[in-house]
Amino acid sequence: MSVTCTAAPAATTAAPSIGSLLRGGSVATVVAAAATVAVAAVGQAVGISLAISGAPIPVPGFATLTVIFSVVGLLIALALRRFAHSPRTAWIRTAVALTVLSLVPDLLVDAAIATKVLLMVTHLVAAAIVIPAVGRRLRG
Repeated sequence: MSVTCTAAPAATTAAPSIGSLLRGGSVATVVAAAATVAVAAVGQAVGISLAISGAPIPVPGFATLTVIFSVVGLLIALALRRFAHSPRTAWIRTAVALTVLSLVPDLLVDAAIATKVLLMVTHLVAAAIVIPAVGRRLRG
């Protein structure tokens, strides 16, 4: 009696589609925009000024800038998906580095310390939402 063992075919996982990346990134962008508006509104409600150099930042402006920079991030993710050997790792490293760089202007603006901290928190909230959402849609 002869027993033949054959190995099961290796499971192949296809890279997530561009559509999946764009849909997931878009949802994360909307959630991040809403979250940054909420953070800014709560900060303002507890008495933190949203003024830089005496000019107030309108609360909806937080959503606008979150969307703009999240779209830039999605474009970077698309490029990394195409050209990077490990798109997820490259995305996380790039996005974290850009998030850290985004904090620098907040430190330098003419604003109260509480305002600077609030601005930095909005950057970190948006990054905490967008970076993992996009990263999950890139292959390792």
